Amino acid sequence: MNKSQVNGRGASDDHDHIPNAVEAFQSPLVVILGPTAVGKTELAIQIARRLNGEIVSADSRLLYRGMNIGTAKPTLEQRQQVPHHLIDVAEPDQIWSLTLFQRRAREAIRSIQTRNCLPLLVGGTGQYIRAIVEDWQIPEVKPDLQLRKALETWATQIGKDGLHARLAVLDPESARKIDPRNLRRTIRALEVILRSGKKFSDQSLRGKSTYDLVQIGLSMPRTDLFERIDSRIDDMFANGFISEVQALLTGGYAPDLASFSAIGYSEVIDYLLGKTTLEEAVTLIRRRTRLFVRRQANWFKEDDPNINWFKVDDHPMKEIESLLRCKLQLH
Repeated sequence: MNKSQVNGRGASDDHDHIPNAVEAFQSPLVVILGPTAVGKTELAIQIARRLNGEIVSADSRLLYRGMNIGTAKPTLEQRQQVPHHLIDVAEPDQIWSLTLFQRRAREAIRSIQTRNCLPLLVGGTGQYIRAIVEDWQIPEVKPDLQLRKALETWATQIGKDGLHARLAVLDPESARKIDPRNLRRTIRALEVILRSGKKFSDQSLRGKSTYDLVQIGLSMPRTDLFERIDSRIDDMFANGFISEVQALLTGGYAPDLASFSAIGYSEVIDYLLGKTTLEEAVTLIRRRTRLFVRRQANWFKEDDPNINWFKVDDHPMKEIESLLRCKLQLH
């Protein structure tokens, strides 16, 4: 692979410059998406090894240090095979906004291109992927701490589900895509709506992609996917998930952190605090993961003409590699 194949006319040496839609060339970007547990990590590593690529994570759960087992984070061995970016970049008590992710992901992609390598954006967080693929122009609605505090107080009175139901009245599309257990995102959506007078779902305006995109979607029959998810959950607990969560709490992290709204962590925390049994926690994790898969389907639709879908059961590695070499003119 030569420089012209990866970077068009060449990558900019200005690391403060973010490409925009009026630039004269578009650099390749491969996106690998799909539901949780479908096999994105394994496929991405294979592609990266074959096509001189590096992986940029688009999974909001992989940002945090110490949250490894419950997030199915790529192992150290896997990360040694291929460079990974935006994994283990924050402490659990740090907040990453969509704007921050977008900026850091663009920086990582640009850095990969300067090394004449192929960037692969990989993950299941739909909002993160769309922000890069569609070059979202995210308006700056400054935090209103007083309003935010009032919404937090309201949530203690009517519960997370109650506050999420209020969001659904004002902005059904946002509510459909936000996990009711993710109180921080629900509050932020309401904050933006109340401050701007516009729906949160209308706030992120689409731009024109700055990349020569090839989007690869992985699919699997829902029943098979749920069986795979159940097996992964069993493995998580067998590999020390409870000890991982206990270590985070012992390390001084508060049990109500926004990062602990990730599926599995809040359930195990409730178990450790004696609020539920282990069996109840596991059952709830399975249920929440299934709901999460359905929300992911709202972001990644199998009739989307911009996504090249492949069935995992067909073992499509060779076909995907051929497609990428053809579309991106790689040799």
